[in-house]
Amino acid sequence: MLQLRPYQAAAVAAIPQWFETQTGNPLVVIPTAGGKSLIISKFIQETLESWPDTKILVVTHVKELIAQNHAELMALWPQTPAGIYSAGLNKREHKAQILFCGIQSIHSKANLLQRVDLVLIDEAHLVPRNAETIYGKFLNQLKQINPYIKVVGFTATPYRLTEGLLHQGPGAMFDGIAYEASVLDLINQGYLCRPISRPAKRQIDTRGVKTIGGEFAAGQLEAVALDPDTIGAIADEIIAAGADRKGWLIFGCGVKHCEAMHAALTAQGIACGVIFGDTPPTERAQIIADFKAQKLRALCSMGVLTTGFNAPHVDLIAIVRPTKSVGLYIQIVGRGTRLHPDKVDCLILDFGGNIARHGPIDQPIVKQKTGSEKGEMPLKKCPECEEPNKLTARECYNCGFEFPPPEKQVEIYAGTGAILSSDIKPEWVIVDKITYTRHEKTGGQPSLCVSYWCGLTAHKEWVCFEHTGYARTKAVTWWQTRSAQPVPNTVGEALKFYSSLRQPIEIMVRAKGKYTEIVKYKWAA
Repeated sequence: MLQLRPYQAAAVAAIPQWFETQTGNPLVVIPTAGGKSLIISKFIQETLESWPDTKILVVTHVKELIAQNHAELMALWPQTPAGIYSAGLNKREHKAQILFCGIQSIHSKANLLQRVDLVLIDEAHLVPRNAETIYGKFLNQLKQINPYIKVVGFTATPYRLTEGLLHQGPGAMFDGIAYEASVLDLINQGYLCRPISRPAKRQIDTRGVKTIGGEFAAGQLEAVALDPDTIGAIADEIIAAGADRKGWLIFGCGVKHCEAMHAALTAQGIACGVIFGDTPPTERAQIIADFKAQKLRALCSMGVLTTGFNAPHVDLIAIVRPTKSVGLYIQIVGRGTRLHPDKVDCLILDFGGNIARHGPIDQPIVKQKTGSEKGEMPLKKCPECEEPNKLTARECYNCGFEFPPPEKQVEIYAGTGAILSSDIKPEWVIVDKITYTRHEKTGGQPSLCVSYWCGLTAHKEWVCFEHTGYARTKAVTWWQTRSAQPVPNTVGEALKFYSSLRQPIEIMVRAKGKYTEIVKYKWAA
């Protein structure tokens, strides 16, 4: 029997909890290679065990994911009444109670399906919020048949390039995040392979390349990337860095650019394949099979390998593609985070300035589209409850964390060059005293503000006993590591017992933009 990891079990449990306490459609955010298919399968099994008449659709864009999700459920629960509706897989089993389907095949078949109770959308970041898209029209038709239909989105990257966070802003299909697993936590717990990065000597020059629809203009970008000297230098650097690495993925700017990178690598004796969206299916399957069997050392593509591609042995990724899409950047890096017995880490070579542009993959900088539809609003993530806030916010709207006042700068750069926030070096500081105060927030729940005084500097954290979701879960863990008393439900209750709390003698702090976060505690022996 398949055994769920703790975070997978927590994700499954969080979905019904959302529907019991919240309204609207939730998201479940699981990093690439975190076992999202198993979470979907287990949730389906538990749902049918509790409500046997439930009809469920699992919808996505890619036929490989349709087959993968279906196979995962059948492995978990062989007796499940599941079928597939996908032209690409040549199956149209519309009468199945659990139906795995491609949106391109199913979007006009609402009347054929009739009542659907639950729609699970895999790779939800690919869903536009526009109600007039095929997703929007299809879900509206299903809702006309069953007004009580529920929708759950699953993704590793809960944002879109031109629209920002999937659960914020006008027209958003989703209303919040029911559960989110941290990619850094999964790496530290040994469930994912650690990506590492090193500065690339050659960068594709994007100066003068226009932005269209929030992304670099494709034609202009490919033109500058096709510079022969740049291609040669990048190929040399990949070969040198990959000397002791077994599986290389190279992401290029376009068809001609990928072909040029392919030619530069093969000219130096590297067994390299290249695939595109229009590569014939049989040829594409053979190339991918050869790469997975390690008959090919490298595989070049533009966007085909960012969704539904699973090659655990990949231990080098060359991003030879500048992008303004933080989601694409994270999806690309995620291709190397799967575990494999023959690899220790995955080297990320960034030739497009993406790490500096978007920040570490576990703390990316996300831009949220404004209601005016004319611009983008950069967001900063609260270090306490991880809720996105406006850059101009002085305190977190969710938990009350007080952001430090902004420093005057001419220009603000996104990243430190670290692919993970943990690569930003922390330091231990001695705690002289600790104070506990009630933090009131206008129009919101209060929190417990804990100030660790290290000399004249106070490093603060906010403990959110009266919140729900992730913030409450974090507060429970915080309390249980310090006290044998029952976990308080209010800040007032916490303040009655704070004098009995175990207190750290040192804390490890790490710079996080203009403020610090507390990452570890050292307790007295």
